[in-house]
This record gives sequence, C-alpha cells and structure tokens, in this order.
Amino acid sequence: MPKPTGPSLSTGIAVLLLAFTAGAEPLPRDPLERRCWVAQTQQRTGADLREPVRVRISNLRNGYQLRAPFWVEFGIRGMGVIPAGTKHDKAGHHHLLIDTPLPKDPREQIPFSSTHKHFGKGQTGTELDLPPGEHTLRLLFADHEHRPYFVFSPEITVRVLGRRDATTPTVDAKDFEASCALWYQDHLSTPPGKARQVYVKNLRDEEPVASPFVLSLGVIGFGVAPAGQSIAETGHFELIVSGRGGAPSQRVLLADGRTEAMLDLPRGDYEIELRLLDGSGAVLLKAPPLKVPVVRQER
Repeated sequence: MPKPTGPSLSTGIAVLLLAFTAGAEPLPRDPLERRCWVAQTQQRTGADLREPVRVRISNLRNGYQLRAPFWVEFGIRGMGVIPAGTKHDKAGHHHLLIDTPLPKDPREQIPFSSTHKHFGKGQTGTELDLPPGEHTLRLLFADHEHRPYFVFSPEITVRVLGRRDATTPTVDAKDFEASCALWYQDHLSTPPGKARQVYVKNLRDEEPVASPFVLSLGVIGFGVAPAGQSIAETGHFELIVSGRGGAPSQRVLLADGRTEAMLDLPRGDYEIELRLLDGSGAVLLKAPPLKVPVVRQER
C-alpha cells in the first residue's frame, strides 16, 4: 500500500499554529482617542535602566479604575521566564498576589490559594475577574520550586468599578483629561481574547517613538522558556527589525526567555516582526510587521 504523499502531521500543526496570529493593532481612528493614546507613548515605551533586575505589572498603575474582567500584563527585566519544575539560575515564573502581603519567609514555597496565583506554565499575562471595590496587586518572581527570588513589583491598588459589559468609557473633548484617563485605563486592561497569538503589548502600528525604547512582548496560548528547552507549549521571542526602503535587517533573539527588549535605532521608519520560536528555533507563531517611526533620539 503506497504511503501518503500529503503534508505530514507536524507540518499541518505548524501551519495551524501560524494561522493563529494577531495583526498589529492600529492607532485609534478617533482623533480624541488617538491624542489620548499617544500622550502616554513615552510612559509605555521609555527605557529605564536604574534597576538591572525588575519585575512589574506593565499595563496597570496605582489608582487605575477598571471594569471586570480585566487583563494584567507581567513584565520582567534582567531575567528570563521558564515554567515551574525546570531549574534555571537566571529564569523563573510569575506569581500574582491579590489582596495579600509579601511572604514573611522567602525560603518557604509560595502557597497555592485564591490570593496567590501561580503562572507555572511561563505565562506573560492573565485575566482577573474581581468584585467591585479596591484591590491590591503585586507580582512576585520565583524559581522552579515556587521559592521567591524576592524580585517583586511595587504593590498597586486598583478600583473595580463594575462589569465590562456595562457602558464603555469614551473620550470627551469638554472633559478631556478625566475622560481620557478612564478610557485609557479601560483600554489597557481590556482582555485580548482567547486565540493563540504573539503580540507587542505596549506599541501600536505607526505609533511614533523616541529611541531608545522598550518593547514588552506577550503570548497567549503558549508559555515562555529559554531556547534549547524541550518543554511542550513553550517558546522564546525573536524580533526581526528592518529599515523601510531596503535597509538591512537585524535580528534580536531573546534566547534566554526574556519578555522585554530595548531597541536603540536612529531616526527613520522601521518594520518589526515578532516571532515565537520553539526550543529548537522553529517558528510557532508570528505577528505581521509592526510599523515603527522613530522620530527622535534621547541622549
């Protein structure tokens, strides 16, 4: 009996995974919303190297007012991400502390509870559904045994106003600052959906930036792990940076499991393609190129 000559199962899976990509999200079309969004570009993308190792909630700030459910983005600088159970001296995984203080003894394992959320698959974000009122949030980074590195974010307090199915905030020209704040906070915290995707968290298509700038990277449906690891459903990030008009491309490989990259580019127009690669370097997911105009350099 002749063997099948069609695509192999592995090829079919690869094609299926590549189909689950997210397009580069455009800037808001509404002039007021666009003005509101770009007013915060530097806050989202600015490079801050005062702390070589830092963990942070990258999309929320103290005092934000949100609708539930809302999205929480995890950021880590100076270390990589790797699922629990795999020992790695320079990588770990995130834990989210909700309405609870830091552990008193850093030698003890972080407990599993409703106030100690574990992200042992190497996740880069999560959706939370909390009741109305004020809640405290803090990220705590830990090793393969859930023991804290004691690299943790500042604690922030957010206020949940109600359900996300209620009226969506809008930007009002007559009360721009207050309405912009509510719209922006709601927009940053909107869950991105369930489909498998790799995406740039903090920058939109054609959004002007000052260089150097930071790209925060996220993935849904997979975890993050350094290159060379044979951990199912994980990958590491790669950026392909191309100058528009035929300039040569450069490759930024985050092989150590990092989820943030700082780029220092001269003024000009660029396209940046984000990919998620498996442990051997094969492409799992990729996003369409993000067009990035660098309008000035900060020195």
